[in-house]
Amino acid sequence: MPQPEGLLQIHTAPFRGSFAAVFSQALRSAGLGSRVLVSQFLKGGVDQGPAGSLWLCGRLEWLRPATQQCIEQQCIKAPAADTDPEVPASGEAPQAVAEVWGYTREQLLAGRLDLLVLDELGLAIDLGYLPADEVTATLEQRPAHMDVILTGPAMPSALMAMADQVTQLRRGF
Repeated sequence: MPQPEGLLQIHTAPFRGSFAAVFSQALRSAGLGSRVLVSQFLKGGVDQGPAGSLWLCGRLEWLRPATQQCIEQQCIKAPAADTDPEVPASGEAPQAVAEVWGYTREQLLAGRLDLLVLDELGLAIDLGYLPADEVTATLEQRPAHMDVILTGPAMPSALMAMADQVTQLRRGF
């Protein structure tokens, strides 16, 4: 019996809001037995990293960068001299994001997943944390059965061209 072909989906919006629906889909899939990885590239503040990822339903791994500070574009600031020395400087954010990407890439290429969610991937590329060519080449090598969902406000044209489905959330017409 042939295995269904996986889709590359993009959920994009110029405002926050696409991740909740995508996360719900990921949680539902895991609850039904799928192997799921959710990688959030710009959600710091929990000092997680691959070694401290959370598991839900025993099948959904939720991964964020190993940094105690916010990584999002509007939050990137060098700490003042009197701040807590345990809080990494913004220069460590790229390393934490690259660590999440390395682990995610390994899981994708190994074919261990049924669904992969890459939250704010395009923005991580836009900010220079991830190389666009490497991300595109990796996604082109994904196993045929794997569904991949990309979210975020910015998405490189090469990824948009690869998408089987693009969902754009908008406010007001």
